[in-house]
Amino acid sequence: MRHKPFLKIGKRFIGEKYLPLVIVEIGINHNGKIKLAKDLIKVAHGCGAEIIKHQTHIPDDEMSIEAKKIIPVHTTENIYDIISNSSISYEQEKNFQNYVHKLGMTFLSTPFSREAANRLNKMNVPAYKIGSGECNNYPLIEHICKFKKPIILSTGMNGIKSIRKAVKIIESYKISYALLHCTNLYPTPINLIRLNAIDEIKKIFPKAVVGLSDHTGENYTSFAALGKGASIIEKHFIDNKNRKGPDIAASIDKKQLKDLIIGSREIYKSLPGEVKPVKDEKKTANFAFASIVSNEQIKAGTILTKKNIWVRRPGTGDFKAELYKKLIGKKVYKDIKKNTQLKKNHLKNDKK
Repeated sequence: MRHKPFLKIGKRFIGEKYLPLVIVEIGINHNGKIKLAKDLIKVAHGCGAEIIKHQTHIPDDEMSIEAKKIIPVHTTENIYDIISNSSISYEQEKNFQNYVHKLGMTFLSTPFSREAANRLNKMNVPAYKIGSGECNNYPLIEHICKFKKPIILSTGMNGIKSIRKAVKIIESYKISYALLHCTNLYPTPINLIRLNAIDEIKKIFPKAVVGLSDHTGENYTSFAALGKGASIIEKHFIDNKNRKGPDIAASIDKKQLKDLIIGSREIYKSLPGEVKPVKDEKKTANFAFASIVSNEQIKAGTILTKKNIWVRRPGTGDFKAELYKKLIGKKVYKDIKKNTQLKKNHLKNDKK
């Protein structure tokens, strides 16, 4: 039997043997405003969130000046300005982290640069989330691996070849890790989610905990991923979809988050089992199954035929429907009333 990989972040075990984890990504939805960040954290906590994820941006260490010429497809502003307007200081992020901890949740963040990774190490985060854009940033991955903390790596915009290189680095440091299938479009059209990739990742990377970083603004694909055995679902979160921001369209709101957390646990409970009758189905089977019955009044000494016997509910008779063909040609030794279940003693010759 294959060993099932797992992660441990704080006191939380993550893997196929454990309840799925929903990572609630505040990301940059706070637009650089700590009060809004705290409001979002509080709402997420009320929905049952366990882990709150931030994005740690230090613009000048993350981007060169050329970034000012790059405008993401889902915005009208250049990426340098977007990140600069959403980035916060170490003191502000530490405040953010402390508030998460105060509410009894775990704080994680995605570092987008070496300096950001160092900041998070100083903040003593229990694990690192690495975004899809850094999946092939092997120098940064190796730098993060040196902190010897579990890693959750998103794989959007990458193929197996580049993912394999990242995994090789992580495994060389003997670090437990998760791979999140992902599509980096905000929001992601349903037809580009490609949920079957989860099966592919599981097969190719047997040491990885596997999940989905879902950038649709709904829960449908997350629920489907859980049905495929995903152990982690990561979703951007906002309290009100009317707010402004580059990731709002890819975020879920309060009601959706609550549904996702509850649904993830219900789906997990529904997965185990195999194709065989369940003990509790016995009472249902009694009325749902069929037994062999007389199709007409049958006299003792009569041979059973397709004309004089048939199958009808309930399934409480001595002869179940599956034995129908075996009874054809048998002789009965007692009279049988019409539309009555056949009994074993009907076929027993008491005179012998």
